[in-house]
Parts: sequence; structure tokens; C-alpha cells
Amino acid sequence: MSLSLDKAFGILPASVKLQDRRGELLASNLANADTPNYKSRDYDFRGTLAAIEGRGKGLALAQTQSNHLPLPGQPDVNTVPDMLYRIPAQPALDGNTVDPQLERAAFAENAMHYQSTLEFLNRRVSGIRAALRKE
Repeated sequence: MSLSLDKAFGILPASVKLQDRRGELLASNLANADTPNYKSRDYDFRGTLAAIEGRGKGLALAQTQSNHLPLPGQPDVNTVPDMLYRIPAQPALDGNTVDPQLERAAFAENAMHYQSTLEFLNRRVSGIRAALRKE
């Protein structure tokens, strides 16, 4: 019986990567809260993860050979998500669109999800390790 780590870990490694990128992006937004004309950015985490998992919008095309070019619109784990601009509730006079309270809340939520995903991944690795020791 062969062991496929991709199947064993599922979508968790991709989720950790996306949450890490989002944490950096939210931290950048917070760091530039006082920068004139800075535009707050984020991306749709759930939509990007669903697209990587294969549940995204559209019809998926199959690559029949490994040397085919990547298909447009089919992201993989290393794909950088589409960056979106936040629409501010109260735009500042200097053109800055960062809402520090919103950014802190999003950062805290992302950090919590990041920690829980790492815990799930750690438990999955521990389970695989325990199964390999028994044989």
C-alpha cells in the first residue's frame, strides 16, 4: 500500500500558505495606516482556497501530459491570489483607505485560523507518524 502525502494532508498545506500570505498583507495594511494615498488590499481567502481545491467557478480542464502549459484560470498551491482593494467605510482626506479596526479584526481572525490549521496539520502528521511506527 502506497502512502500519498498529498492525499493524506489534503488542502491543509495550501491553506497554511494562503493564510500566511494574508497575514503578511494585513500586517502591511496596518503598517501603512498613516501613509497618504495607501490603498488597503486583501483577497478572497475562501474563493482562492476553493479554486485550489477544485471547487472553484467554471469548468475544469484536464492536462493529459505533465509537459502541457498550465491552463489559465486554474490556480495551483503556489498561485498568488488575486489582490482586491477594500472599499472604505469612511475614506480619509489623504486618500488612505486603511481602517485600523477592521484590519486588526481581520488580522486576529486570520491568526486564529492560521493557528488552528497548523494544529490540524500537526495532528495529521502525528497520526501518520503513529501509524508508521505500529508496522
